Amino acid sequence: MFTPNTFTRSLSAFNPVARSWTALPLRQHTASLPSPPLPRPATRREQLSLVTWNIHATPLKRLERSQLILDRILDSNSPDIVFLQEVATDVRQSVLDHARVRARFFTSDAEDDSAFKNVPFATMTLLSNERFTSSPFLAEGKEGGGGGRVSEMMKLHSVFRMTLPSRFGRDALCVNLHDPATPGQVFRLVNVHLDSLDSYFRRAFEVHLLNGLLREGGCGGGVIAGDFNAIDPLDLTLVEKHGLDDAWSKLRGETKGDDGATWGVGVELERGLKPGRLDKVVVLGLEPVDIEVLRPGRVDGGMRWSDHCGLRCTFRV
Repeated sequence: MFTPNTFTRSLSAFNPVARSWTALPLRQHTASLPSPPLPRPATRREQLSLVTWNIHATPLKRLERSQLILDRILDSNSPDIVFLQEVATDVRQSVLDHARVRARFFTSDAEDDSAFKNVPFATMTLLSNERFTSSPFLAEGKEGGGGGRVSEMMKLHSVFRMTLPSRFGRDALCVNLHDPATPGQVFRLVNVHLDSLDSYFRRAFEVHLLNGLLREGGCGGGVIAGDFNAIDPLDLTLVEKHGLDDAWSKLRGETKGDDGATWGVGVELERGLKPGRLDKVVVLGLEPVDIEVLRPGRVDGGMRWSDHCGLRCTFRV
């Protein structure tokens, strides 16, 4: 019987004076037994935006493609949260070297590359340093440019990875945030890349474990997003069977054809394959507000940035 292990990780901020990434002072995650989440008050709720994208780790033009995807994500309407999947070691370094990432984001996996060893790729999470903080003083709010109050910053709690029953060595990258609606609780951001191909039984077990992550004692819910590799008909109801909300289905209803598809879009597919909604944003205790598919461009008019589209989702905490 598979028993998941958890490993404490860090979020880091770039120090422009030292020209290096420095780990933030966060707590250690401690797992608790499942418990019903406390009811969330119906008062003012914070709104957050998230982009998730499997950036495709194939070596061909990998650095150039990942740079174009990151530029697309960070241009103009930059999200509060970025989930990346299929990040190879060289791409990890290019993300850490990216000027806008250094200026505007906290990032996972800056302290070392241990999550990238013995696997072809891993996940990374970026969090806006304008919306999140490790300081209890900044978390109380800040003044806008005109002297008015702006949205409160959300306080970071802890970061960890949890192993999954994956034949590819994949895991769940989790960030805990202090829940502004229910003091004493956290809500959880979970970046995932579930097992590929004919591994439905593994994906089913993985979703079972991920569901448990959002229902731990002291956790008031959260969001699970990334590449769910939902290619089997049984995958279509896997999320709902656990009482979780698929943001796309909740906001757009059941779609047919290419609508909502995030893989195989705009390309010729072999062996009777069809475009599919492999990537998802799944929530518990949060309210999805809007969701859209971000289609990749092409490198010099040729190769697509990725075989996956991205997803951008806005939700209320």
